[in-house]
Amino acid sequence: QVQLVESGGGLVQPGGSLRLSCAASGSIDTIYTMGWFRQASGKEREFVAGISWSGGSTYYADSVKGRFTISRDNAKNTVYLQMNSLKAEDTAVYYCNADIRVLTRINTSRYWGQGTQVTVSS
Repeated sequence: QVQLVESGGGLVQPGGSLRLSCAASGSIDTIYTMGWFRQASGKEREFVAGISWSGGSTYYADSVKGRFTISRDNAKNTVYLQMNSLKAEDTAVYYCNADIRVLTRINTSRYWGQGTQVTVSS
């Protein structure tokens, strides 16, 4: 019913930048909170950033504050993560998620993308 597709990952040198995108599609009524998580090899998945429905509130992990910026375009059902000043420790698979109410249901469910690899290395 709902699909989240990430794009924009890749290999970048330390200090470089990448912009991730995540587009939601399907039988969507309303998308509420959207966010990004990441999982490095051998580690648990961790929160990176989140954004409210209106975009008026944003939340960041301490490790990315001042370097990453989350934003969204509700007309496109898309959330973005601008990552600047990347470090080797930012290397991970990045996953987007979204709390979505579909057209045929009253409840809201959390959906996840398939992940996109970000590698920071010289």
